[in-house]
Amino acid sequence: MESSTSPIIEQSRHAQVEFSGKAGEFFGIWIVNILLSILTLGIYSAWAKVRTNQYFYGHTRIEDQPFRYLAKPLQILKGRLIAVALFASYFILSAVAPIAGLLMALGLMFLMPFLIVLSMRFSMRMTSYRNVRFDFHGSYADAFINFLLLPILSIFTLYLLMPWVLKRIDQYLHSNISYGGKRLQVNNDAGTYYAAVLIIMAVVTGVIMTAVILGFVIAFLFPFSFGAEWAMVLVFGIILLYWLILMLSGAIYKCMIRNHLFSRTVLPDTASFASKMQVMPYLWLTVSNLLAILCTFGLAYPWARVRKTAYLANATSLTLQPGIDQLVDTVQQQTAAFGEEAAGLFDVDISLA
Repeated sequence: MESSTSPIIEQSRHAQVEFSGKAGEFFGIWIVNILLSILTLGIYSAWAKVRTNQYFYGHTRIEDQPFRYLAKPLQILKGRLIAVALFASYFILSAVAPIAGLLMALGLMFLMPFLIVLSMRFSMRMTSYRNVRFDFHGSYADAFINFLLLPILSIFTLYLLMPWVLKRIDQYLHSNISYGGKRLQVNNDAGTYYAAVLIIMAVVTGVIMTAVILGFVIAFLFPFSFGAEWAMVLVFGIILLYWLILMLSGAIYKCMIRNHLFSRTVLPDTASFASKMQVMPYLWLTVSNLLAILCTFGLAYPWARVRKTAYLANATSLTLQPGIDQLVDTVQQQTAAFGEEAAGLFDVDISLA
């Protein structure tokens, strides 16, 4: 009689991203970083960046396994010095020879996609989880098309092409990330980007119309002579309304696109992702963080950053496949920090949602 054995089917498992950082702990790191950076005329800022990233990475966990930030301060410092030298050269050249400065600015515009590639590559290779590093494989040609050529072309369509461009940018950034030799597969949909823009336009129109109607009602019920005091109130009200619209638009776009992008991204045979951000809680988080920072003259920044990081972690979960336990580190080469530092210096900031 033959005995049959049934194979053991390994099951996928759910994992929640957790963040255990504390505002008080980070405040101590943050204030020391600022003081030492001032005393060393900015040189310590490289060490400050490493300490900050190590704190936030180390307190972000999946299945009780923390992320790690592997960059060394001297890597950051070297890249930062090169970036500062490049910026200083542009500033001096623009002051001495404006035409030459304009030509250099044009050259820097074409350099921007290259800086983005270097920045992403450095950031990914300096990030590890379970002793396996991430990597970035994006090319300069694709970066040039997505970050420079297509945004310029969208101007000639009255920006009607911009949601599609933003979709391509997100796809380029995320689909070129790999972990343990496996690349993320991203299938985001341009329709969601257009829907987000249309919803923002509808909400903004509604808020403006409500404010105008409310203004007329108040003016009708409480007639007043328009003087300097009321002019100041009107200006303040317009600024407040603009700020509220800006924050609300950002919250709608961030929540819709992040949730969509995570739901359409998988790491083959390894993990799938989910995001459950909600507009009003995220709007309140953003507004209250900003108000706290303004009211405390910046001292609430550590509290605000820890609070936002904790919210994003709580809104993020994964479905892990057994294959994640067999991944090994495939990143063999280190990359320079110049791209990351220069990109930040020239306000080329890449944010992975």
